Amino acid sequence: MLGVLVNTVAVVVGSLIGLLFKKGIPQKLTDAVMLGIGLCTLYIGVDGALEGENTLILIGSIAIGAIVGTALDLDGWLNKLGQAVGRRGGGGDGGVSVAAGFVTASMLFCIGAMTFVGCLEAGLTGNNRLLLTKSLLDFISSIVLSVSLGAGVLFSAAFVLVFQGVIVLAAQWLSPILTASAIAEITCAGSVIIIALGLNLIGVTKIKVANYLPAIVAAPLLSWLAPLISSLFGKM
Repeated sequence: MLGVLVNTVAVVVGSLIGLLFKKGIPQKLTDAVMLGIGLCTLYIGVDGALEGENTLILIGSIAIGAIVGTALDLDGWLNKLGQAVGRRGGGGDGGVSVAAGFVTASMLFCIGAMTFVGCLEAGLTGNNRLLLTKSLLDFISSIVLSVSLGAGVLFSAAFVLVFQGVIVLAAQWLSPILTASAIAEITCAGSVIIIALGLNLIGVTKIKVANYLPAIVAAPLLSWLAPLISSLFGKM
């Protein structure tokens, strides 16, 4: 868990530094940075989406994620939580809600091969090399993100701790499911969600991104089931 704890602290410290810088930056510049972050988010999403190997798994994952997320109203719950935190923290962040900053930062910090491979490596062998490298990258990213997205980036540290911590602690049981192919499909589905985040950030859309988060869980399950289903049909 050392790598996860270091990664969490890196996000917290980086976010606090970014929030301190934010106070001295004019709103006009903050808005310009936010637009730039949105464009970079689109690039990250498109780049990751190309790692997918099976379009049907992507479609199935997004569809299942949308159904489950909408039924549970994840976006609504997250926004209510963000609004409550925002009121206690003294309001919004230049038009960006705490929930939006939280979801954007959480997805950017946790979706990618480095996260899954690093967590599995740490859980199975105790080697935290990848997670420590990721911590440095997330430290720099959290400084930049918190300048434009505000306090939501700071609270994403909790998601980093829980999400990565679960993978590390359950690595022995998750490793048969989180194969290289499954990780590619998770990255692909998560990156499509990241594209939606980027579109929201530049003001093109108002997609309820949080409602699609269950797609991240559906992707590895569908990736694991796909060969079994294919073999069953092959025997028919």
